[in-house]
Amino acid sequence: MKLIESTKVRNTTLQNRIIRSALWMNMADKDGHITPQLYKVYDELSKGELGMIITGYTMVDPNDRPNPGMMGLYDDMFIEEHRQLVENAHANGTSVVVQLACGGSQTNHPDFQDRQLWGPSSVQNRVTKITPKEMSRDDIKYLIKMFTDASVRAQKAGYDGLELHAAHGYLLSQFLSPFCNRRTDNYGGSIHNRARIIYEVVRSIRKAVGEDFTIMVKMNHDDYMDEGEGLEVPDAIEVARGLEKAGVDMIEISGVNETSGKGIGPARTKINKPELQSYYLEPTKQIAEAVTIPVILMGGNRQFERLQQILETSRIQYFSLARPLLCEPDLLVKWKTDTSYKPRCVSCNGCYREGEVGCVLNEALARKSKKDMA
Repeated sequence: MKLIESTKVRNTTLQNRIIRSALWMNMADKDGHITPQLYKVYDELSKGELGMIITGYTMVDPNDRPNPGMMGLYDDMFIEEHRQLVENAHANGTSVVVQLACGGSQTNHPDFQDRQLWGPSSVQNRVTKITPKEMSRDDIKYLIKMFTDASVRAQKAGYDGLELHAAHGYLLSQFLSPFCNRRTDNYGGSIHNRARIIYEVVRSIRKAVGEDFTIMVKMNHDDYMDEGEGLEVPDAIEVARGLEKAGVDMIEISGVNETSGKGIGPARTKINKPELQSYYLEPTKQIAEAVTIPVILMGGNRQFERLQQILETSRIQYFSLARPLLCEPDLLVKWKTDTSYKPRCVSCNGCYREGEVGCVLNEALARKSKKDMA
């Protein structure tokens, strides 16, 4: 197998095995409508000859917004504007899927701090200090419908598929965490009970969209919480097996539950040595061995030749990047010319500042260029 070769996942064709992982861009308007600035981001990415683009997380419920500036798919009015995004990507030869998410008590949106938000149990979020309402059976049915309806809209807009965000401590991820999920019904307790809501969302979506639409899930391999509080690798393997059985086509493996209160996130800094790259490699290899569907390695992927080696020596089939592609949307084009090319991204996590998302290195270069031209 090679990194640069065409593959197919269900009916989605990828021109290579490099995927742009989802990244919140904070560029949609207050209601979730796509702005010219956001169209430009995805247009530039699709010109970079990637195998697939996963959009930033997208609202399925207007009453649940983890962050400002998220795209929306909670109403039919969004279909046409998403169709334009998809058609732009397809015109450049790149497949594109939309990531769908609910945040629950993990929200940084200033307008949602005092609202009643959902959780698997009424356990205060250590970071946001929000205590959610424990979801009733009717609430769970409603949530499944919201994800399903948004998926149908994504299909109508022309997306090649969707990715459910079940990682990083957002609502679906919270169900997997014993700290957040203390239920005693069949949505709590054993790992497959805790994952039941995700299985049911997947099955509902599959029934609604049919057999030709790709369904992906992003999940943690480990919540990095205190022992017994969070999802850990053995249970993550069981969830991956359950997702395959439910009808998922591909799984992207991440890590860290941001509700842990430990102040750590999934994007590590100071990836300044080859051995610090691809930092979720070992647990992702374990999960890839446990399922037959393709598994995506994310987290600190920085070296083309190293990724090719991983592809040849493990069952991992795809590789996703976010920060390096924020810095250089054409990174893969450069790798195709020179596989030893070193990305400019230094993993500083300066991508997010107040009110904007962008690479600080690019902004510094732009200021220098403007000064040189003056």
